[in-house]
Amino acid sequence: MTELQTSLKENREEVERRIKDCDDILLRPMRIGRDSDLDSFLVYIETAVSNMMLEDSVIGKLLVRLKGMECQEIYEALRENSLGISDFAPLATMEEAIAAVLAGNAVLFVDHYDQAFKVGSKGYPGAGVLKAESEKVLRGSKEAFSESEKINTALIRKRIRDTKLKVKETPLGKDTQTMTALVYLDGVVYPPIVEEVEKRLEQISRDGILDSGILEQLTEKQWYSPFPQYQTTERPDKAACAILEGRVAVVVDNSPEALILPTTFNTLFQASDDDYRHFTVVTFFRLIRYLAAFLAVTLPGLYLAVTTFHTQILPTNLILAMADARKGVPFPGMVEILILELSFELMREAGLRMPGPIGNTIGIVGGLIIGQAAVSANLVSPIVVVIVALTALGAFSIPYEEMADAFQLLKYVFIFLGGWFGLLGILLGWMLLAIHLASLKSFGISYLSPFSSFELNQGRDGKDSLIRFPERMLQRRPIFAREDNRMRMGGKN
Repeated sequence: MTELQTSLKENREEVERRIKDCDDILLRPMRIGRDSDLDSFLVYIETAVSNMMLEDSVIGKLLVRLKGMECQEIYEALRENSLGISDFAPLATMEEAIAAVLAGNAVLFVDHYDQAFKVGSKGYPGAGVLKAESEKVLRGSKEAFSESEKINTALIRKRIRDTKLKVKETPLGKDTQTMTALVYLDGVVYPPIVEEVEKRLEQISRDGILDSGILEQLTEKQWYSPFPQYQTTERPDKAACAILEGRVAVVVDNSPEALILPTTFNTLFQASDDDYRHFTVVTFFRLIRYLAAFLAVTLPGLYLAVTTFHTQILPTNLILAMADARKGVPFPGMVEILILELSFELMREAGLRMPGPIGNTIGIVGGLIIGQAAVSANLVSPIVVVIVALTALGAFSIPYEEMADAFQLLKYVFIFLGGWFGLLGILLGWMLLAIHLASLKSFGISYLSPFSSFELNQGRDGKDSLIRFPERMLQRRPIFAREDNRMRMGGKN
């Protein structure tokens, strides 16, 4: 650490050495005091601190006030922050001063004073509060997280106005110094969970953290599993709801999504607006989502198993219709399925990477044209087009993309199991999948909770799982919260 000196000249030389060839970082010398007899200089990033000399800016008002003071009064005002600037802090080392500049603040150096002063400004340019796109809801807030960690934590605090809501910030990445915040409700969250998150963050040794996705991959313990061990959300109300349940939200600067932990298989099937809609409607659509997940994983493999090994379980008319549809198709069933599945994945990826309107057109029109052309050319049979379409719809019905992606990968495993071993392979695949899910833990919580531990929390977690009970009956927080603070309505802790 390089301590700041009382000599302004020495401090300026050190600053100039560190910002050499950084043309976007400006150093502006000035003279302050009533007789303009005190030398000083200001260091800031050009785009992060604009209009600094205007009287309506914090920095401008500070400099105007300092110009009317005697030297001794200036030292006293800076030391005591008697001007009442909210985001104002003394800095004792050169490293702290440079870090404050790179964070988007202005830093003031004054002659004959061995400290610099950080003056908060508007910071780096950002997109502001956005509208939720990937987690669209029929009811509830339309606000989404922005790419600013400060704005995102403020959006959460806007919904939980209690000093028990804690926000712990820490910079990550040796070169990027990306600000990361842990947001949780003190007294509700289990302290060991917060400690475990902090421990994993401290163990990260990397040059840069540019998005929450990098942080997620570096802190997952079962990194080999395709199933997400964090829940991601772009919605502040979803993050606030999770925090009220005793979970922790991780907000990363430059990332418009928050990570929520611990997470379970069950929470990844709960849509963002489930809390706002009638329990009968929510229950119906949750059953639809679980059925959709089953179809997304199993349907192509099940089709191959039945048509290849177990045709006797189908009605005769259906067997004859399927055989007639396959006339002229030169490929075996497995190759036929793989051709169409991979073609669909190619169209989906192309539609995702193309600009918005063009991408949507490619996805819809391309699917219709290529599917019809493949059937007309006898490359695939019509029934396979229906199977692949239902499989895709099943994957799209899963609320969280990371979970849908995991099922999309497993689909190919079940295709080979069904095509090679029939129904026995499908059953074997589901047994191995159940064993794998049962072995996963997210920060000490079983991934299959509450299905694997129904008796915990007095069996109350089962009321918000496959079937959702009325809101008035959900009086206890789920297993994530501390046992002595799980009552959320209708009684004492």
